[in-house]
Amino acid sequence: MKFALWTVLTLWTLSTSAAADPILGLYETGPGDQGGYAHVEIYRCDTEICGVIRKTFDGTGRQVDSEEVGKRMIWGMRPVGEGKYARGKIWAPDRDRTYGARMELTGTTLKVSGCILGICRGQSWNRLE
Repeated sequence: MKFALWTVLTLWTLSTSAAADPILGLYETGPGDQGGYAHVEIYRCDTEICGVIRKTFDGTGRQVDSEEVGKRMIWGMRPVGEGKYARGKIWAPDRDRTYGARMELTGTTLKVSGCILGICRGQSWNRLE
């Protein structure tokens, strides 16, 4: 009986800690090449971390309708420890390119970086919720 209770509590603890990944939430990206930015929701997709564009804004901060809303921007990210995530992909709407990516969460700031053929770029995103 004690073993069964211990097993259930252990499994529950592992499942709740995995579900409560601190990176999950809504973030505002940095500006792209034309000054526009987006709100990206980061969520768990199976055992990985993904992100989808929820809103887009022009360089003046005005929300704009865009075909990018609802599009996956991040996929395949895996936690590697200490607030760091790697081995994923990120799509950059301003250049319509996909980069191999990493992310690092420090407080409410998410540093996102990606490289393709040795050309790298990065941004700091701010948590909105």
